[in-house]
Amino acid sequence: MLEPLPSLFKTSISNFSLRRLLIMWTLRRASLRLRNQGFNAGASRASTVNFVPTMCVENEVAIQYHQVTCGGFLSSSASYDAGHAYLKYAFSSQAGASSTREDNDDLEDSLSELDTHETDNESEADLPDSDEYDSGKPHDELGLSDPEIDPPEKLEGRKVRSELFQAILKAPGFSVHSALDKWVKEGKTLNRSDISMALANLRRRNMYSRALQVFEWLESNKKLEFVEKDYASRLDLIAKLHGLYKAEKYIERVPNSFRGELLYRTLLANCASQGNLKKTEETFNKMKDLGLPVTAFACNQLLLMFKKVDKKRIADVLLLMEKENVKPSSFTYKILIDAKGHSNDIAGMEQVVETMNAEGVEPDIKVKAALVRHYISAGHKEKAETVLKEIEGENLKENLWVCSTLMSLYANMGSTEEVERIWKACKSKPRMSDCLAAVEAWGKLNKIEEAEAISEMMSKKWKLSSKHYAVLLKIYVNNKMLKKAKELIKRMADSGCRIGPLTWDALVRLYLQEGKLEKADSVMQNALENKRMKPLFTTYMAILEQYAKKGDVHNSEKVFQRMRQAGYSSRISQFEVLLQAYINAKLPAYGIKERMKADSLFPNKAVAGQLVLVDPFRKTQYSELLD
Repeated sequence: MLEPLPSLFKTSISNFSLRRLLIMWTLRRASLRLRNQGFNAGASRASTVNFVPTMCVENEVAIQYHQVTCGGFLSSSASYDAGHAYLKYAFSSQAGASSTREDNDDLEDSLSELDTHETDNESEADLPDSDEYDSGKPHDELGLSDPEIDPPEKLEGRKVRSELFQAILKAPGFSVHSALDKWVKEGKTLNRSDISMALANLRRRNMYSRALQVFEWLESNKKLEFVEKDYASRLDLIAKLHGLYKAEKYIERVPNSFRGELLYRTLLANCASQGNLKKTEETFNKMKDLGLPVTAFACNQLLLMFKKVDKKRIADVLLLMEKENVKPSSFTYKILIDAKGHSNDIAGMEQVVETMNAEGVEPDIKVKAALVRHYISAGHKEKAETVLKEIEGENLKENLWVCSTLMSLYANMGSTEEVERIWKACKSKPRMSDCLAAVEAWGKLNKIEEAEAISEMMSKKWKLSSKHYAVLLKIYVNNKMLKKAKELIKRMADSGCRIGPLTWDALVRLYLQEGKLEKADSVMQNALENKRMKPLFTTYMAILEQYAKKGDVHNSEKVFQRMRQAGYSSRISQFEVLLQAYINAKLPAYGIKERMKADSLFPNKAVAGQLVLVDPFRKTQYSELLD
């Protein structure tokens, strides 16, 4: 049933932000569509534009829009049942699962609400004792921390000291059980407070393997009476280390009384952070079927997925939130701001900010940083500078915690003077995060000597891990300073640094720059022997792209399979590169469409064009004559 647009505002104030966002999102998309199509049809054409919530059904051939006439909108009451039915249908049909390589870039994952990593970078995440690296939030935002034991104000920016954690940290990688056995044998206390604090510190350093071993020991020795939070925390670690399939199997072992909203939203968040659209949709529907509440957190995971793979479906989630009376969180607005920014829709981005302000939601530093990045990308330097001044505040010395963010953003803008000014303000007593940000900022500005000087200062102040050296190493690789990069890797080895995914990535890129593809591939082979860590997605892609350029289908397929074996869910960008290998080899790709469908992926425009070229049954001008 249709209702006039003004009647939408006859709702409670609590729904105003969603109404405004939903209408704004739809109108902005319609206006952009008009702008792209041009106005040569005159005013009469503009008068028949359909403003709709963009619920669409997609397949390989076409996109069918369910539209409403101009001046009308879906009714919140009468029309929602159809909308909700569509939403569930769309989830089950994997509609619109196409994406671009930019959407699948690891940079996208940095916007995840969990801020999680796809690898157990234990060997590259051990921070020195004096480190003040900001942490704890991923665990807190999942709702897995104990506010009385590990409150956010302790976890953010300050080290939580724990004797039990130190004992676990000193144990060799796979000897956590022995360390805990020794702890108990010595008669030391092992209460929930000790355990929670130790786990919080392990998570801060991304030492997920050790954290999982702690849970395994606690269960086998019956040293802790598990509650839903403990099961959810263990599920989170399994998903990070062993993938979504093992995480789902673990849920089957959890007692029914503890299979609640916290457990499933933990699984949902990991599905989204790992970029698995199918599993994200299935898990969300499972939560609905179980009667679990629809929360802003759960809806944010959907928004994160659709921001990456199909921005047209964002309006569907906003409509769902409106029906379920779910109030947008600060992170909801952040996702919408980023979606508009990546689409270069600056006016739309600013409208989201206006709605945010109207609802009294104060933009935090992450939201403001996102605004700055998009302003810079769109060439709005003055607007970027205005927001940067807001981040800095009136007195930088009273807000030194923002220095790392400011240096990174000013470097993106190309402002050497501002980076130097911010660094001077904090270099007398810098945090580790400030130093790393400064090294990276100078690297962006091609001030290699300045970056080297700070890195040298860090090595004298702290015992550095390979994670910290990797920042400078990346600068060398990006600037093709091969000799210096090799010298730094040797220095890392001499200082006892353990090699992990970041260093593997640098080594691979070094060899690729030298044209030594086979040598780069051998680095990957050796890396795969390390069962605790897996190479980065981008490392695999770098090698896959080189084999594809050579038209080496055999090795391209091998790398493709290795990525699957390592636990990376298939992405459209992988198939795009793989198809290019077949094209360059001038070979047909049998069954490639079926493989994509099996992974719930549908071709975008670029991939659809490639599929035509590798279709083994494609008719040509000459084959038609022979027929």
